[in-house]
Amino acid sequence: MKITDLLTKETIVLNMSASSKPEAIDELVGQLDRAGKLNDRDDFKQAIEAREQQSTTGIGEGIAIPHAKTSAVKDPAIAFGRSQDGLNYESLDGQPTNLFFMIAASEGANNTHLETLSRLSSFLMDNKFRQQLEEAKTEADVIEAINEKEAEEEDHGEETADQPAGKILAVTACPTGIAHTFMAADKLKATAKEMGVNIKVQTNGSGGIKNRLTNEDIAEADAIIVAADTKVDMEPFNGKPVIEVPVAKAIHEPKELINKAVNKDAPVYQGGGSNKESSQEKGQRKGVYKHLMNGVSNMLPFVVGGGILIAISFFFGIESDNQFAQMLSTIGGDAAFFLLVPVLAGFIAMSIADRPGFAPGMIGGFIAITQTVEGAGNGSGFLGGLIAGFLAGYLTLLIKKWLEGLPAILDGMKTVLFYPVLAIFGTGMIMLLINPALTSVYTALFGFLESMSGSNLALLGLIVGGMMAVDMGGPVNKAAYTFGIAALDAGNYTFIAAAMAGGMVPPLAMGLATTLFKNKFTKQERETGKAAYPLGAFFITEGAIPFAAADPARVIPSMVAGSALTGMLTMLFGIGLRAPHGGIIVAPLVEGGVMQIVLYLVAIIAGTILSAIVVGFLKKDLQKA
Repeated sequence: MKITDLLTKETIVLNMSASSKPEAIDELVGQLDRAGKLNDRDDFKQAIEAREQQSTTGIGEGIAIPHAKTSAVKDPAIAFGRSQDGLNYESLDGQPTNLFFMIAASEGANNTHLETLSRLSSFLMDNKFRQQLEEAKTEADVIEAINEKEAEEEDHGEETADQPAGKILAVTACPTGIAHTFMAADKLKATAKEMGVNIKVQTNGSGGIKNRLTNEDIAEADAIIVAADTKVDMEPFNGKPVIEVPVAKAIHEPKELINKAVNKDAPVYQGGGSNKESSQEKGQRKGVYKHLMNGVSNMLPFVVGGGILIAISFFFGIESDNQFAQMLSTIGGDAAFFLLVPVLAGFIAMSIADRPGFAPGMIGGFIAITQTVEGAGNGSGFLGGLIAGFLAGYLTLLIKKWLEGLPAILDGMKTVLFYPVLAIFGTGMIMLLINPALTSVYTALFGFLESMSGSNLALLGLIVGGMMAVDMGGPVNKAAYTFGIAALDAGNYTFIAAAMAGGMVPPLAMGLATTLFKNKFTKQERETGKAAYPLGAFFITEGAIPFAAADPARVIPSMVAGSALTGMLTMLFGIGLRAPHGGIIVAPLVEGGVMQIVLYLVAIIAGTILSAIVVGFLKKDLQKA
């Protein structure tokens, strides 16, 4: 099937009127609907917007490929749109987007349709082809450019069909498996050809796995690049250097990835086991962080939902026997918050040992919070949960290793009998033995934090707030936020207030800086700054990442300064907050009345102003840069 069987004159908009991302989506959806390609316009638009929420389809270099596979599509089709001036589509490279291909795939689309769509994605990696589209004067010119490109590829098909496997392998995959998967693959192959490196790329697309890597390929490979935003089976790569990155990295930084692969500059994948060589310690640390974040991310819905409901219950007057408030407290505290530690431990263990680790992790976490210790407290809380999760995970791996020698006839009994019984028993017994000591340590730690005051408390607030801005959603940020959650679970509500306030500052500050110092930011950056205001207000620290990525030396220190000031002020003001997320929405839930709410906002505003002024002072005028 040819691309022009799906992209017709009726689905082309050469001069788009849209000036924003929502308008562009709406205009292209409308074009497909008018061409009779959709069963339900609104449902298809919702599917497109849902895909954009996963990650932007503005891939950079002026291209966006919004796409969706849904029953709202009547006939598979492609809409092409061109914006003469370009618009802010939240592109990965932060630049305006002017070429749009909206892909509409139906639920029953066969592999022929999907291969056609993926072929278009590959064509867009060709600079000459993109230039032809930008210069096309009529719809017929667009059709002709595509037909010429397809004919050119067919002429070279036999030359490129059987690429040697070589020494470097790669796997590309994105959530929908239509566009980014194949664009990343073609970018890697084209770059490898320029560098004189042999590469074989497996694509995990919506039409299935193409160019599958064989056992022989893997055995001969020096390293493997896994560029994916969705789960990839990693077990075949056990013992090989593996570079794991988002799929967008392969599109925008293929040369760097290939160089790393050629030099074997990557941790050796151990299939969940422990690394033995000292040179792999860095990779093992990354694994521990990955397991921890798996637990934290799966726990967050309980934290956010439960914490806000508890905070609202106090807002309604839990102390005065208000029945509605009591119900909120039961849901948020007795149910959601009670499950925090078991869920944390369960998903840490599951990340380490897959599904067999989940049950022993949950049991270990449950013991951590329910085993009372006379004179020391009612459980080891987060500390016990973390230890229980890693204990259960690695103990389960050990048990799986021990049972490898069992006869094959017993394989079916391992997962339903041997693993759960032995792992739950082992984890439970060890936790019952060590939990009293962990409880004493946990109680002493938060007792010490409770006793802090004055300059010591201000210093701790400065550290927590500053950490929130160091990498804006990365490991340091997550460590500070996790500490705040642990303190919240232990009954201390000041640290989470400092963490949230500190995390709100970077995007708010960059929004203010682009407003105050317009001569130091491009038009695109000023537009991004407008979007940063609501992101900061709702505690989405990542809203400042585009600015930090473009100018880290000036932006990051500026943001750390403001966030640290905010964290310090919230501690000095004694701000307490039971809600762990929500930003400005949960400000009315600050404990202590109106004055404390005002002081909390003052702390956030002070840090925002400081960061904005510092970054404005450090950045040069565009004319002088």
